[in-house]
Amino acid sequence: MRIDILTVMPDLLESPLNYSVVKRARNKGLVEINIINLRDFTKDRHRSVDDYPFGGGAGMVMMIEPVFDAIGKLTGERGYDEIIYTSPDGEPFNQKMANHLSLKNNIIILAGHYKGIDQRIRDHLITKEISIGDYVLSGGEIPAAIITDAIVRLIPGAIGDEQSALSDSFQDDILAPPLYTRPADFKGWKVPDILLSGNMPEIEKWRHEQALERTKKLRPDLHKED
Repeated sequence: MRIDILTVMPDLLESPLNYSVVKRARNKGLVEINIINLRDFTKDRHRSVDDYPFGGGAGMVMMIEPVFDAIGKLTGERGYDEIIYTSPDGEPFNQKMANHLSLKNNIIILAGHYKGIDQRIRDHLITKEISIGDYVLSGGEIPAAIITDAIVRLIPGAIGDEQSALSDSFQDDILAPPLYTRPADFKGWKVPDILLSGNMPEIEKWRHEQALERTKKLRPDLHKED
């Protein structure tokens, strides 16, 4: 899999994409992640990537030419399954979308910045717009890192125990059950007896019941009655 991230602030992405599961996946050759500086595609000596909006108003807008040229260079070299733009008004990102995107081969993620990008890019080049929540951040770099992390950890081989990813919260529209580890008794706070029983069918039944109960209590929007 290949993920190319277009950004005006590449340094913001270097650290989060060079640790833990994502780093291991990159080292194993399971995913190639390229962080591309949009300023490398400007034509003026100041390397400007933003300008004032037509019609006036506060804030600056990402210019069309650097984005168009960067996307054009990449798509001229290979085909892409999705060209994603991170935006507060995009489709809400969730686990199902991460699962879907993890099956793709080549993805471009355009990290929005300033007040936004020239609408013509969204109209003619972007294939999918994604929001990570109903709030506004200083830029799309953190959302791009979140999307990338969620996708990469689903690639077979990225996590040592692949069943771990399949049992994560939201995989079946339910939250994960409570988890415990040693010691079994800490200052009188005890692990539920069922988890110490060794009876795996009963343990799995308990975990499923706990997951449903937690979902009903904490995320009633996800809960569906049987």
